[in-house]
Amino acid sequence: MSEATWWYRGGTSKHDLHYRREAEVNTTLEELLLYFIFLINLCILTFGMVNPHMYYLNKVMSSLFVDTSLPDDERSSFRSIQSITEFWKFMEGPLIDGLYWDSWYGNKQQYSVKNSSRIYYENVLLGIPRVRQLRVRNNTCKVYPAFQSLVSDCYNKYTVENEDFSDFGLKRNPEWTHTPSSRTAPWHWGFVGVYRDGGYIVMLSKSKSETKAKFVDLRLNNWISRGTRAVFIDFSLYNANVNLFCIIRLLAEFPATGGLLTSWQFYSVKLLRYVSYYDYFIASCEIIFCIFLFVFIIQELRKVNEFKSAYFRSVWNWLEMLLLLLCFLAVSFYAYCNMQSFLLLGQLLKNTDSYPDFYFLAYWHIYYNNVIAITIFFAWIKIFKFISFNETMSQLSSTLSRCMKDIVGFAIMFFIIFSAYAQLGFLVFGSQVDDFSTFQNSIFAQFRIVLGDFNFAGIQQANWILGPIYFITFIFFVFFVLLNMFLAIINDTYSEVKADYSIGRRPDFELGKIIQKSCFNVLEKLRLKKAQAKEEKKMQTTDSAQRARREGFDESEIQEAEQMKRWKERLEKKYYSTEIQDDYQPVTQQEFRELFLYAVELEKELHYVSLKLNQLMRKLH
Repeated sequence: MSEATWWYRGGTSKHDLHYRREAEVNTTLEELLLYFIFLINLCILTFGMVNPHMYYLNKVMSSLFVDTSLPDDERSSFRSIQSITEFWKFMEGPLIDGLYWDSWYGNKQQYSVKNSSRIYYENVLLGIPRVRQLRVRNNTCKVYPAFQSLVSDCYNKYTVENEDFSDFGLKRNPEWTHTPSSRTAPWHWGFVGVYRDGGYIVMLSKSKSETKAKFVDLRLNNWISRGTRAVFIDFSLYNANVNLFCIIRLLAEFPATGGLLTSWQFYSVKLLRYVSYYDYFIASCEIIFCIFLFVFIIQELRKVNEFKSAYFRSVWNWLEMLLLLLCFLAVSFYAYCNMQSFLLLGQLLKNTDSYPDFYFLAYWHIYYNNVIAITIFFAWIKIFKFISFNETMSQLSSTLSRCMKDIVGFAIMFFIIFSAYAQLGFLVFGSQVDDFSTFQNSIFAQFRIVLGDFNFAGIQQANWILGPIYFITFIFFVFFVLLNMFLAIINDTYSEVKADYSIGRRPDFELGKIIQKSCFNVLEKLRLKKAQAKEEKKMQTTDSAQRARREGFDESEIQEAEQMKRWKERLEKKYYSTEIQDDYQPVTQQEFRELFLYAVELEKELHYVSLKLNQLMRKLH
């Protein structure tokens, strides 16, 4: 039977298999090149969105409004205030001083009231600031009958059901009447509640004296009372030097337990997208990104149409669909943010005496940034699809895929023990230690313990018996036992993968070797590599023969060994080539005869070595 009539796997010849493999190589190289262009374009887009000035603008505004000391109390600031009295000191002191910069440092009048304040002389205050509060109704909680004679009023925590919509205080003024919430306005997640828009709103003035007089009037008439649960301070700035908007929100929460909790948000965003030449370059990259997205969607639809249900059996196809979905969401967020920016900026230019709600834009812009960040993350992860660049990366991929079942089983056992310790810590230390104040905090505190960041003194002080027991047993079982089991699973699997690679069980397709072989072929065509390889091979053969003569071997043995070496190299080149690696390679009768003769010669060589060893052993005895 000749090689031409020998068929492989139901009708596929050896030549056809080689042709298919070459086609697969070309397709993969084209796909890799196209994807790298897409990835570079995406990186330019993402880094073009981030401006180093964003951090410094947020930092200087935080220092001005959060860290400035209160009047007559250098140790307190908005960051640390704990009472209503300190809150009003902040409103009438650092807040007003930070908002209104109407004169130069030499008391020289620099800007008119019409042009608004310029914070730090560079940041224009857009429109007017806004202060609003959310309240809860009285008798929204039940008092135990035995204490009803002592407690007549009861204000529960803030929820939509407990919110107060009625007017109070000086009902004739707008600051004391309730304003309904907008349906499109985002909710705010605070420390002790989730708050919606609306409430009792105070619009400040462009004049510093008028704003201070308004704050004094609100304080004297008890605008903040027992029913108050949150006070928001919102305003926006624009810095033309770096083309950035800074949207600022300061929040003071008044929990049902009493006291005061403060938090803040500083969002520096670029709402005017196209100003400089670099911005127009980014715009061209955005157009290229949309073209890539359209091309990739068409490619995936063709694959789904070709492979049907088999398409969804590959993990890489699921990753491809996730990446396309994220790209589509990013384009949608981008279009929505730009449209809303255009509409809101137009309204602001028409009326500069109103509050511009840029927090709405900042909220969606942050979501857009998050989507882009996740997109670029999975875009880099997709590079592992082309992981056969070299043997090391392929070993890593094989190790992770092989030990996945063991890792899933280990993860179930790990999280059972981890959750048990988290609940124990929350119940025992939750009321005393901040790290265990909630169940979520307990989980993250235990991860920090594993990394070496823990507060053992606080745990021991909260419970001097269970504290050390909890800490020692957690370290023993989680750190010394479970983590070492995880490392053992990885190490054992990696050893198995290395053993398989050492005996030739490599992946069917190694892109790196194909690229290397292509480069060698080019060099050989240019006659730069062929002569050098022949010369090196000739020198190696001459050195081996000379070394054998010095050791006492005769010419016949040397010639026979050289013949065996050439025969072995020829067979290894044929049967261990990287061009075709499959468990079911076709074998002709001529090839089988050559393999049989090679096995016979190996048997003779082994018999000859055995005789030599026996002679050596007899001489030693």
